[in-house]
Amino acid sequence: MTKADRYMESDIRHILQDGYKDENPRPHYADGTPAHTISVNHVCRQYDLSAGEFPICTLRPMAWKTGIKEIFTIYQKPTNDLATMHEMGVNWWDDWDIGDGTIGQRYGATVSRYDLINNLIKDIQKDPYGRRKVVSLWQETDLHETAGLAPCAFLTIWNVRGKYLDMAMIQRSGDMLTASGAGGINEIQYAALLMMIARHTGYEPGVFTHFVANEQIYDRHIDAANEMLKRYEELEQKESDETLVENYKDICPRLMLNDNKINFYDFTIDDFFMVNYDPIKPQLKLELGI
Repeated sequence: MTKADRYMESDIRHILQDGYKDENPRPHYADGTPAHTISVNHVCRQYDLSAGEFPICTLRPMAWKTGIKEIFTIYQKPTNDLATMHEMGVNWWDDWDIGDGTIGQRYGATVSRYDLINNLIKDIQKDPYGRRKVVSLWQETDLHETAGLAPCAFLTIWNVRGKYLDMAMIQRSGDMLTASGAGGINEIQYAALLMMIARHTGYEPGVFTHFVANEQIYDRHIDAANEMLKRYEELEQKESDETLVENYKDICPRLMLNDNKINFYDFTIDDFFMVNYDPIKPQLKLELGI
């Protein structure tokens, strides 16, 4: 059981017990039905990568490779072009095509326009203890320039701490079971980004903090949420807290990065290796609200 599994169980219960229902939702399911949610505000999770606390959930299989490939489309080879995303192994943005084969002036297009990653790397190297290392995908000019889904995970803040590089990621909204929840796609991919930037700048990946302003469970995901709670309870019966604490780094899943690569722009998905990851199956069906 991972730290993310514990967060996931706690957060699901919190939303189901204390969450509030929305009204007149923007998203709809494929059949045209409004995609209602139950949500809570201001969810925060933290992982110390240096202590082996990699954020990945084992209560269902996570598409961690595709999540990292998406990070490449945003920050490494930044693009908003759907055909290019397909070539890079990311196919889940098609529903947000604004009609010209792109997702609008969003994500990778914003990173490219403002040279955000190169500026971040230079800032870390030039002024490591400065407190202005902020990478923002929320650029008002871009948001008003074209249609498109406003960035969900939109802000990262970077801080050097001795030999470690820490990063906080801010997310305005999160579909908990599909992507934003504990140990889900968003946490996996941004932890991977931290690992790559730390390697490039000569630091070790340290603490990763994830803040979600509004985290939701969709009404058609409630059965899946309850199934994950059931899986958690069954997993808890198999493992003791003492074993988890004493051998955490040895028994929990960890993402490994090729030791022979340094440059951020040289990494590929083949440079990542996940060890000790054996998620509970089968996969859960999660219908998207678009």
